[in-house]
Amino acid sequence: MKIAFINQPWSVAAPPQGSDSTGIWTYRIARCLVHFHQVIFYGCQSKDKKSNYCHDGIHYRAVSLIFDDILRPIRTLENKLKLNRKLPYFASTLFYFGYILQVALDLRRQQCDIIHIHNFSQFVPIIRAFNPRAKIVLHMHCEWLTQLNREAIARRLERADLIIGCSNHITNKIRDRFPSLAARCQTVYNGVDTTHFVPNNHQTTISSKDKPRLLFVGRVSPEKAIHLLIDAFVEVVKHYPQAQLEIIGPEAIVGKEFLTDLSDDPQITALAPFYSGSYLAHLKNRISPDLAPQIQFTGSLQQEKLLQHYWEADIVINPSLSEAFGMSLVEGMACEKPVIGARVGGMTEAIAPEVTGLLFESGNATALADAIVELLSDEQRRTSMGKAGRKRVTEMFSWEQIAQSLLEQYQSIL
Repeated sequence: MKIAFINQPWSVAAPPQGSDSTGIWTYRIARCLVHFHQVIFYGCQSKDKKSNYCHDGIHYRAVSLIFDDILRPIRTLENKLKLNRKLPYFASTLFYFGYILQVALDLRRQQCDIIHIHNFSQFVPIIRAFNPRAKIVLHMHCEWLTQLNREAIARRLERADLIIGCSNHITNKIRDRFPSLAARCQTVYNGVDTTHFVPNNHQTTISSKDKPRLLFVGRVSPEKAIHLLIDAFVEVVKHYPQAQLEIIGPEAIVGKEFLTDLSDDPQITALAPFYSGSYLAHLKNRISPDLAPQIQFTGSLQQEKLLQHYWEADIVINPSLSEAFGMSLVEGMACEKPVIGARVGGMTEAIAPEVTGLLFESGNATALADAIVELLSDEQRRTSMGKAGRKRVTEMFSWEQIAQSLLEQYQSIL
């Protein structure tokens, strides 16, 4: 097969660096597929990269964003005026129209069997117009299809051959909203590199009785509810005075138009005050001076540098109020760490409750603190959960298994 991946317009056409989760997904899958198939990776142009080149068998094709930069003021104005809450500018045909038009024209020359689009449903009709015989896959890593204007989205989905959700949470919501298209909707989970994220079999970690370490890995953004984790940590310290909390990830805030303006969930809409000023600054101001030395903001780390931090943690935590999958939980489980996640979204599928970790009531700092204390008080249980987590990841979430699942979906539409 000849397969083209259309990344989000801000993903550089190169092996991903940093926290571009969809770019990482595409790259990892492409590395698996390229042994038996032709793979093209579309993304935006970078100053220090060639426009078109091949690396490790993957063909990278970079697209200029000059035209879309010219249209940027329209987006800024629309965001301020909020003219259409159910079909905002980012979901309109104009959003990165220059990017997708260039990709569509190039794809017409490539004659691909499969064209795989991430998140932006408005790209589907444009790709279809120039590539009528290709099979088009729309891959959703968020809930937009069930939050945006139903009629507009339905027209776009009719032109896709396969609609993928990164969790059953996403997929089932799409099926429920568009029952006539339910048969086209399938789940393909996110994956983890099980050869890199491995248990620490050589180093003795600090006993949780002395100085337990809690770890969060992800973007520093309001919907990730790090403020809730800090509030819970205040309670944990009453039981474990020397406990440590490490927060790894960049301050990379999802714009209100992408999340809070679309959501009907009161916990999400209540996040609005956090968007005035820096969320990171708000978090630091929330911490009392006597507790500050025990909370570390590490910032962004490359994936290869995360392993040591997972090894040093006693528990990996994701308190997010909105989470399509929960990548850090799976990475933590791959390292044989027990995990705690909010009972929301795809985290309920990543975690096997009471087996690989615990789920707590979303938005409830007391429930989160109780879950943390419960696991810190039982080292044997943490060890058992860690081993069960590693087993679950190797059976369900390795990149090789995800690639095979994806190929089966591709073959079903050819």
